[in-house]
Amino acid sequence: MAKPRRYRLLCPIARALDRVGDRWTLLILRDLHAGPARFSDLQTLPGIASNLLTKRLRQLEEDGLIRRRDAEYGTTVYELTDLGSRTGSLLFELAMFGAELTPEEEIMRPGNLRTIAVTLRVACQRVVDPDMSLRAELVVDGERFAFTVDRGVVDVKAGKASNPEATLTTSYEPMIAVADGQMSLDEFAARHLEMSGSDPAQAHALAELMESAMLRMTGAPAR
Repeated sequence: MAKPRRYRLLCPIARALDRVGDRWTLLILRDLHAGPARFSDLQTLPGIASNLLTKRLRQLEEDGLIRRRDAEYGTTVYELTDLGSRTGSLLFELAMFGAELTPEEEIMRPGNLRTIAVTLRVACQRVVDPDMSLRAELVVDGERFAFTVDRGVVDVKAGKASNPEATLTTSYEPMIAVADGQMSLDEFAARHLEMSGSDPAQAHALAELMESAMLRMTGAPAR
């Protein structure tokens, strides 16, 4: 594989861009924050060619941001390393900056909704009660995410939750509309949010955490 072009500057920002500044690289890392993924899962990135995806994955491996491992049924998955996991706050800040920019006129919906995991996790982590624990499931346009909080540590992973005590069901476009400031949180909660579950207290706690996280994403003060 040809050597990637590097800035080679005595600057930590340039050093970071040497590893994550190529097109598609941050979006691949974004999707892997939702958990291990097969090559075919990552191919759902709209517009990326398979040979370019292969190149980016190999480079991310060489740079120590991801690794490959064997999974069940003879499949191979890619997952973040500890170093790669530390890009979560970087991606969150990019999302907050991007929400302030006017979108292009012709935009495409993501190929899958793994995209939401890192932004939601970091937003929740920044507002969560350090003593909180819950086991829930988030369903966005039919795609399921395991949403857990373990003594203040938040995790959001693609896939069904194991015995969730609360379930939150919503849709992707309204979530983005709230983050972009195009819809109020009250309208979102009233029209696009459904809570259910076996433990009303957990459902209430999840609803409050989601509200606080979405307020954080909009930059609005907490209620």
